[in-house]
Amino acid sequence: MFNIKQLIFILGIFLSILTGFMLVPMAFALFYGEETIGDFMISGLFTGFIAILCLQNGRNRQFNLNIRDMFMLTSVTWFVVSLFAALPFTLYHGINYTDAFFETMSGITTTGSTVLSGLDKMDHSILVWRSLLQWLGGIGFIVMAVAVLPFLNVGGMRLFRTESSDWSDKTMPRTQNMAKHLFQVYFALTLLCAIAYHLAGMHWFEAINHAMTTLSTGGYSTSDSSMAAFSHEAHWVGIVFMLAGGLPLIMFVQSIQQRSVRLWNNQQVKGFLLFVLLVSCSLAVWLWRHQHLDFIDALRLSSFNVISVITTTGYGLTDYQAWGAVASVAFLFLMFIGSCSGSTSGGIKIFRFQIAFSIMRQQIKQQFHPNGVFKEKYNGHRITDDIVRSIMAFFMLMFVVILGLSIILVLTGLDPMTSFTGAITAVTNVGPGLGPIIGPAGNFAPLPDIAKWALAVGMLLGRLEILTVAVLFHPKFWRF
Repeated sequence: MFNIKQLIFILGIFLSILTGFMLVPMAFALFYGEETIGDFMISGLFTGFIAILCLQNGRNRQFNLNIRDMFMLTSVTWFVVSLFAALPFTLYHGINYTDAFFETMSGITTTGSTVLSGLDKMDHSILVWRSLLQWLGGIGFIVMAVAVLPFLNVGGMRLFRTESSDWSDKTMPRTQNMAKHLFQVYFALTLLCAIAYHLAGMHWFEAINHAMTTLSTGGYSTSDSSMAAFSHEAHWVGIVFMLAGGLPLIMFVQSIQQRSVRLWNNQQVKGFLLFVLLVSCSLAVWLWRHQHLDFIDALRLSSFNVISVITTTGYGLTDYQAWGAVASVAFLFLMFIGSCSGSTSGGIKIFRFQIAFSIMRQQIKQQFHPNGVFKEKYNGHRITDDIVRSIMAFFMLMFVVILGLSIILVLTGLDPMTSFTGAITAVTNVGPGLGPIIGPAGNFAPLPDIAKWALAVGMLLGRLEILTVAVLFHPKFWRF
């Protein structure tokens, strides 16, 4: 059976944390004299009240979650927190709850798709709340990727299992200690990013907001023009820190503890950086020759957009659909990739492609040597059959979810391009899709409400690596 009391208690902890963070936009509203202070006060009081009820009714001396509890907790927590985090948007100028929930789910899952416009004149407190949701979602997913997903063996994540990927009573202090170090590094990188943005010409308010959404690879901006509203220097800052957000955060922690940086010893990081370099330079040459741009500008535009999409940040800088068919196809492919496991990004992740190629190489060798025994390794770990099965299941489920979501969107009256790329960008947590409606220069506001709810579910599925949620729909999961 489920440990209901413990699940309710943990849910109360998350809601109390959410309540505490509502004080941040409330402080901005007070400082700028905005009416939204009442919206956040009401939302905070209601969320806090529910949190207290959960903490009181779920209090239990013993704390021991089994694997079934972890699957349930991981899925339910993100959904319930989004329900309450949407309240300030609902109270703000009468935004309907569908749009509020879509914006919130997009923020917490660091997808970056938005239904809001007029950001340049929007209240500071609302802009901060959007950015803060992405920042919290980013660190929340990193901790989950380091401590929970390897334990559940979701999508081959057992390869990254550490001493913190265990939820017994004895290892809880190690898990908490690792979470503390991850948060400290995440905060430090965000602070450095904010300072760099400010030196690149942004006002402090803009710099802080964009720092939060850059490190979280979320992509929310304080302007409808997104990063196009800022200097070229700010674009280069974005490139550097989006790349940092796409790297495993635990690698930064280990580098600080060991006082050495060994990027090239990590097969995943090496593959990610080389792939980004190859694609960025290739598109830069394409722009230089076919769009007649200065090569440095071409490199800036290509690098920024490639890194924005592959890290699933989704910042808008220019409409890359205007670069021609080759660029459009390239960016459609990049939507699937994602960066490194243990980062804030979404997508399939580089390591799964690397393992898939290793398996393909092994099969080719097997054709020439049918009786041979070939053992493939990844970062020094043997690629076992259970990891292969988990990764294959992940690939299959992702494409099934994208196909099913695309069909649902088509049935709501959307055109095939919007439906297909909308499904991809939701499940891979990229942000913008392709086409005139939801492309880099577009917005998700014109979509029907049913489509927005379907996309919100797609974002959650993608953020939780699909398998985490898919398990809940298996009959055996509910058999006691």
